[in-house]
Amino acid sequence: MNEKKIIELRDIAVSFDGEPVLKNLNLSISDGEFVTLLGPSGCGKTTTLRIIAGFITPDSGDVFFDGKRVNDLPAYKRTVNTIFQRYALFPHLNVYENVAFGMRVQKKSNQEIEETVTKMLELVNLKGFEKRSVAKLSGGQQQRVAIARALANNPRVLLLDEPLAALDLKLRKDMQTELKNIQKSLGISFIYVTHDQEEALSMSDTVVVMDNGVIQQIGTPQDIYNEPQNAFVADFIGESNILDGVMLEDYLVEFFGRKFSCLDAGFEKNEPVDVVIRPEDIDIVEPVKGHLTGLVTNVTFKGVHYDTIVDFKGFKWLIQTTDYYPEGSTIGIVLNPEDIHIMKKSAYSGMFGDYSSYSEEFDELGDAVAAAEAEEEAEE
Repeated sequence: MNEKKIIELRDIAVSFDGEPVLKNLNLSISDGEFVTLLGPSGCGKTTTLRIIAGFITPDSGDVFFDGKRVNDLPAYKRTVNTIFQRYALFPHLNVYENVAFGMRVQKKSNQEIEETVTKMLELVNLKGFEKRSVAKLSGGQQQRVAIARALANNPRVLLLDEPLAALDLKLRKDMQTELKNIQKSLGISFIYVTHDQEEALSMSDTVVVMDNGVIQQIGTPQDIYNEPQNAFVADFIGESNILDGVMLEDYLVEFFGRKFSCLDAGFEKNEPVDVVIRPEDIDIVEPVKGHLTGLVTNVTFKGVHYDTIVDFKGFKWLIQTTDYYPEGSTIGIVLNPEDIHIMKKSAYSGMFGDYSSYSEEFDELGDAVAAAEAEEEAEE
């Protein structure tokens, strides 16, 4: 990946009807980088994408493209293209003419158009579909046409706003792989917006986690998952048990009245901290051999593993294990230093990490609400 910065956002602020949507946002994107803006509905990720595209002008701050300020450059003059959740294909045109449309507007020669359309359709695995009506294509095929059309104009940057949200799970996973392969083969920058954590982790070079108009953390998928910077990131990216602790000294933390070795340093002596322990990192042992003992209160079979809720002194943990421990059983757990992650206290401390309300119904309700919010946001 090229380290040259292609896009820079400096101190960007945006308000809608007096409500702040972005708050002094700073972000740099390298040439050839796959960057994902990740966060819940209303966090400002789509607004950030629209500022880059030129659809929204920031109230304050500057947008740079290749080192040149482009705040006043209209969208059609920016070397970017956008793919939305609704693909906006032309139903009266066939696949070939949909892909060729932008080039015809630019009055390119028929030979150049034919060469480019052929190349783009091969890239998205739609060779032979040239004469097909887009109305007769599947959702995944329509999305490939939208990608081919966007890439036909040879953009420096491709912006993708929840482009897989309308697809079913298997097709979505297939398209994740396909999009990443297309981005690698072209070597251009992709800026991708999603609220799907797995999508962000599996596709991106860099993940930008956002909430409430503020960037919470920027890093590789591995960094974001393994070393979250606050309780919001730890909770939003995967499942997390987040506990109150005290950093007694470098590499030594106390929680639940016990001292544990960890790999973290650089905190004040006796500084209150948030302790993150991922459910898959917990080893279950016989109660007498455990660092802590707890009571199993809920077990849900997930296919590969069991989601096991365990009550430790009134605080409920999620443990993911391939072994079955029935409700009502007492277990012990062992925590290794590498399984304990320490974060500074933040405005999000105390808001996440206790699985007292865990249930399948609660999960499904949350999914339904998220889907409704995404639909509402797409219509705005």
